[in-house]
Amino acid sequence: MFASLGVSPINVILGVTVFWLLLGLGGLALQDNRIITRVIFPVGAIGSLILATAALGGLSGVDTAVLPIGLPDLPFHLRIDSLSAFFLLLLGASSIGITLFSAGYFGRMAVQELGLLCLEYHIFLASMTLVFLADDAYMFMVAWEAMALSSYFLVTTDHDQPEVRRAGFLYLLIAHVGAIAILMGFGVMQGGHGDYTFDTMRHGHLSAYWASITFFLALFGFGAKAGILPMHAWLPEAHPAAPSPVSALLSGIMLKTAIYGILRVSFDLLDIQIWWWGVVALTLGLFTALFGVIFAAVQVDMKRLLAYSSIENIGIILVGIGLTIIFHASGKEALAALSLTASLYHSINHAFMKGLLFLGTGSILHATGERHLGKLGGLIHKMPNLALFMLIGTLALAGLPPLNGFVSEWLMLQAFLLSPGLTQAYINMLVPIAAAALVLTAALAGFVMVKFYGVIFLGQPRDAGLAVVHDAGIWERIGMLCMVAGCIALGIFPTFVILHLDFVAEMLVHNSLGTSAVHSGWLMLTPIAAERASYSPLILLLIIVSGVVLTMLAVKKFYHGRLRRGPAWDCGFPEQGARMQDTAEGFGQPIRQIFEWFMGVVRKMPSPFDLHPHYHAEVHDRLWNIFYAPIKRANEAIGNQIGKLQHGRIHVYLLYSFITLLALLAFIE
Repeated sequence: MFASLGVSPINVILGVTVFWLLLGLGGLALQDNRIITRVIFPVGAIGSLILATAALGGLSGVDTAVLPIGLPDLPFHLRIDSLSAFFLLLLGASSIGITLFSAGYFGRMAVQELGLLCLEYHIFLASMTLVFLADDAYMFMVAWEAMALSSYFLVTTDHDQPEVRRAGFLYLLIAHVGAIAILMGFGVMQGGHGDYTFDTMRHGHLSAYWASITFFLALFGFGAKAGILPMHAWLPEAHPAAPSPVSALLSGIMLKTAIYGILRVSFDLLDIQIWWWGVVALTLGLFTALFGVIFAAVQVDMKRLLAYSSIENIGIILVGIGLTIIFHASGKEALAALSLTASLYHSINHAFMKGLLFLGTGSILHATGERHLGKLGGLIHKMPNLALFMLIGTLALAGLPPLNGFVSEWLMLQAFLLSPGLTQAYINMLVPIAAAALVLTAALAGFVMVKFYGVIFLGQPRDAGLAVVHDAGIWERIGMLCMVAGCIALGIFPTFVILHLDFVAEMLVHNSLGTSAVHSGWLMLTPIAAERASYSPLILLLIIVSGVVLTMLAVKKFYHGRLRRGPAWDCGFPEQGARMQDTAEGFGQPIRQIFEWFMGVVRKMPSPFDLHPHYHAEVHDRLWNIFYAPIKRANEAIGNQIGKLQHGRIHVYLLYSFITLLALLAFIE
């Protein structure tokens, strides 16, 4: 559309970036709740729509620009190609609903806090856009740090709470450790030759040794932002601390900047790919996915549950990237295109699914003031609109057809099942094990979503205060409806999505699924060949709808007037109450018992003499004790030793200065 007007996509996207920054400054200057929530945020959503439209037009080409800012002889280089355009499309499309939801969610904040949050929110969107546009290391790191700092301030919005400050500090610390690794990776690729533009790095021709060093620096650095094991510790802490729209941005969009970085370095900036890189990424992805879904199954906090679920889905995406590297290095380009398409598809699916669920938890928090699953229940009667939206999100995240979560996981499984014999024998043994682990992850994800939805919306209210809750507001419903539309559209029309993902696959692995995907028409999805595997979400949807309608008609025709309604069987005990229902702890108890050796389970058992017996169990992350607790103890020990140098006495400090001066004089002589 913009090309027909003579405007390049990169100029439109830059215009949207500047527009967001002006909106943020306007909100800070005006300090008016009504203008910020009723004008600035909705207008910001229009900017997201324009960004998504421009990115869609930029999928098929390459456009570059050089900004007259930066350092002397080192201006900012920008580029939009198929890879960056896809992730810009993800950002723009998913941020529409999140921004509209924010217009209603943030309306209750104080004026001063809302103005500052408006600025931080739009800087966050603008900085993520610039991360995807950056075409040199300097520009990339400036945008990356701006994204980290703005998201830190958003996470610590409620900074008066100590646990929020701790979560924000942990997030910022791990983000900067990852940034150092990314910067080192850029340094290796630059190699002391030429400038720091990505074009120079593309023609660097590193040896296998230095290419491997670069890949693992990128995997570690970007993995810290994505929440890949063992750099995941910040994610389940930051999500509960952040406001719900911010959690939706973090999980749905910001985690994908790390996926973008891994793909950019692995397939674009490095000119070789080695098969064992893929084995490492595949193994790490499987452990991340299983770890995330297992810990999600035992959570009793809504947002922590969704945070661990994000770790699981990032692991699934990394599994696809690992498969892509293995297939591409082995010359299996069609399968490489299939696994890459599955990863990209799951990236955009996760943005809509998880964004929708985080927004829904925000509405629940506003209505009830609770995020503990043990104090919720029966909300389907008080919040029917929200219950419907959340049902679609949970079904999608559980991977049930015909919604979008099923499509990407089905494509990923096809990549495993259709893989022929590879040159490395033990990889052939790894592939079926990895496929089984992926299926187990998908099954446990369904278990988690049953727990999540059932405990919150079904049954009886577990707290008397739930009798007066209200449904989501109009802006919140509009925002969630946008996310629901994305979940449905991505699930019903996968062939059209894959045709657009082909531009990215052609760029990175020089192959695509387009020919096979449309071989049987848009109605059937055939990733490789119709005789091997095919799937039609629209036909499946029609079968489901027809089955429901026919059942309803049959009941109405043959049983109408013959049924007698009565109370449910109470097992001979008429005093059924909310305490008789299965709890979130009880629902996750089988998983907790199976994996108790892996989880640091701490139980508090009541004694026979307690007048008010109470059972309590907590699950702790053992990886924290393995990786982070020793670092914390060492840091405290070093700090205590250094602290002994400070006595608060001026003559001691003068003695330090005198000794330092003598040492310098001796060194000079």
